[in-house]
Parts: sequence; C-alpha cells; structure tokens
Amino acid sequence: MLTPPDGVSHEALVQLLGDAWGLAVVSIDYRAVGWGSHHWEAVDTDGVRRFVTVDDLDSKRQSLSETRSTALGRLRAALATATDLRDSGAGFVIAPLPTRAGEPLVAMDSRFGVALYPFVDGQSYSWGGFSTPAHRRGILDLVVALHTAPTSGLRHAQADDFVVPHRDELQLTLEHDGVSWDDPGPYANQMSKLILENAGRIRQLLVRYDDLVTQNRQQPSRIVLTHGEPHPGNTMLTSAGWVLIDWDTALLAPPERDLWSLDPGDGSVIRAHAEATGTSSKPGTLELYRIRWDLADIAVYVSHFRRSHSDSLDDAKSWDELCSLVGQLPT
Repeated sequence: MLTPPDGVSHEALVQLLGDAWGLAVVSIDYRAVGWGSHHWEAVDTDGVRRFVTVDDLDSKRQSLSETRSTALGRLRAALATATDLRDSGAGFVIAPLPTRAGEPLVAMDSRFGVALYPFVDGQSYSWGGFSTPAHRRGILDLVVALHTAPTSGLRHAQADDFVVPHRDELQLTLEHDGVSWDDPGPYANQMSKLILENAGRIRQLLVRYDDLVTQNRQQPSRIVLTHGEPHPGNTMLTSAGWVLIDWDTALLAPPERDLWSLDPGDGSVIRAHAEATGTSSKPGTLELYRIRWDLADIAVYVSHFRRSHSDSLDDAKSWDELCSLVGQLPT
C-alpha cells in the first residue's frame, strides 16, 4: 500500500513490537511496497532489520456479517501454516517470526493484525509477467514442492470454501442499493454507477463461477497445500535461491489454485507440474480460479468504496484498478 492506515501510529506499533516480540526498536519507517497489506521496516538496538506487516481486518472479512475475530483466525491459520512449512525444512517459505507466546501474529486495537518477519535481502519483483523463463520455472519448482509437502506442514491449514470475498456487498451494489447511501467517500457513487452499467456481465460471471464450483465439488477430491498467489510480486531471488513471500492466502485446495496464473498460456507449466506430481489439471478448475480472481478483486474494491474512504493515493489506485478489471470482463 502507498499510504499508512488511519489508526496505526509509529508509537503504538513500536510498543506492540516490544510487548509481543520483545523487540527494542530504535527506528521504524513505512514502506510503500506491495498491495493489500501495510509494511514497515523496523531496526532494533543491535542494528538488525525486520519487516512488519499490518493487515486491516475489515478488508480481510469475507462478508458483512463476518467478525474481525473470524478474519483474524483465518489469517492466523494461514501464517501458522507457513511457519509449519518453514520449520519442516521448506527454506523457500518466508514465514513470520513467532511472538513470545509462540503466535504468528497479534491483534492490534481489534482492527489490525500485525506480523513480524525477518528482513530478506534479495531481488524483488512486481505484479505482472515473470521476468524470465528461469524465473517462472524457479517458482514452478517451489509450487511443486509445496503441493507435495509432508503432512507436518498441514495441521493448521484451512480448506478453500470457494467463497468470493465481499460477494454480499457486490450483490447489494448490483441491486442498486447505493442510491440511498450517505456518501462514504468521493468514489462511492462512481463505483455504484460503474457496477450497475456492467451488471449483466458481472452477473453472468457469477453464474458461470457458481456452475464451476458445483462441477468441482462433484469431482474426486485432489487437495494439496496451495500458496494462492504465486505471482512475481510474491517472489524474491536471494543468494540461496528463489523464495515465496506473503503466505496470508495459504489454503488446502485443488492445485489449479496456484497453476492458473503460473502458466504462460501455452500449457507448458500445466504439463510440467503434471510430470512432476503425477496430478493432471482440469480445465474447468483452472477456469474457476481464473474467474474467482477477477470477481474477488472487483468485490474487494466495491467493499472498500462502500466504506468510508478519502482520495488518497491508495484510493485513486484502487479506483483505476476497479475500472480496469470491469473493463476487461468478457462480454
């Protein structure tokens, strides 16, 4: 994210790092990197750098009725899974550092979840295409290792329930409830208009998604541990090799959850994964996850603009992203 969230001060964050991790912080600076979570770089009295991640639990909720504590529990399960993987010998997993109580994260003021990570030196990448074929192949190798991980890394993992996060708010907007809002921010009415103008295409995509979910549930189970978002922005090249970061989306799911975005479109990654694991991918399940990615992104932005917001750099970028996503929907 480009700007720090309201409600998180440097002083409060330093206090929390001291209380939960015993970290004596001498400097802490916001880092405008990534998207979705907020990040800081903290330096302790020994000069050791660490990476701090803060997640807004309101944005992590899957529906209006879901509580922040449920969202925190889901985030805790994902990060605990990453910790289990790292502890079982998966060196490519950049997992959070445990608190004094052995937890992968802590709650802050009931609204935020805070996790602490080692600072990783290496080459970072952005969302988009892979930098080279070697980059893509390197991440495929990590995904294969993940999909064949021992059961010791699965004890905390939750299963994918195929829910589209914030779908209820997207449905409310499609039903044109936006006309009665007390305007929560400058983009609210524009968002409502955009969604209504494209309601037919969005509804068709929701119907197709539901059909694919039904088909998938009728097929034999092929469940593995998945990262969820193994795109270039969640990869780094270190002196020890390729690593995967941002494990907050880790779930037990069909392998296609990781493969749909990893394949360049020619089926080469799909075939290589099948050769390495003995598991063939199903076109319908690949389509399911491809569709859910778009629906989830649209719904997340709709949820954001239905809540109080301003005209920050993050809000402007979110609006541009929403317009782009809707504009690219199939007719």
